[in-house]
Amino acid sequence: MAARNKARKRAFQILFEADQRGESVQSVLADWVRHSRTDDRQPPVGEFTMELVEGYAQYADRIDDLIVTYAVDWEIDRMPVVDRSIIRLGAYELIWMDETPDAVVIDEAVQLAKEFSTDDSPSFVNGMLARFKDLKPNLRREQ
Repeated sequence: MAARNKARKRAFQILFEADQRGESVQSVLADWVRHSRTDDRQPPVGEFTMELVEGYAQYADRIDDLIVTYAVDWEIDRMPVVDRSIIRLGAYELIWMDETPDAVVIDEAVQLAKEFSTDDSPSFVNGMLARFKDLKPNLRREQ
């Protein structure tokens, strides 16, 4: 598995855990970093994982507003936690990080949905992120 793929998976897991525990992503990230430094059975938390999590945290409210606005017939609180976490992470990387091509961001998010969520989730994640991709220039201006 490529390094960035692993980093995205770890970032997704941190977002998911924070949502499940009702804690901030920064707090969960700090726990992961601490555990990786004190328990050699835990994989290290790489720089790209930290960049994704910290970047998401910076725009978390805006990302949730976008999800609420564009998730047709879905309330954010009723959305599966896995899907919500994947979309949050993908939205951050898609809208605010330019180093990864949009198609790669969307594909990686869809792969996470295939691995961790329901049969319907990959198309839902793809649809949401594709919508954000199409609206990206306007979404950046509206910040």
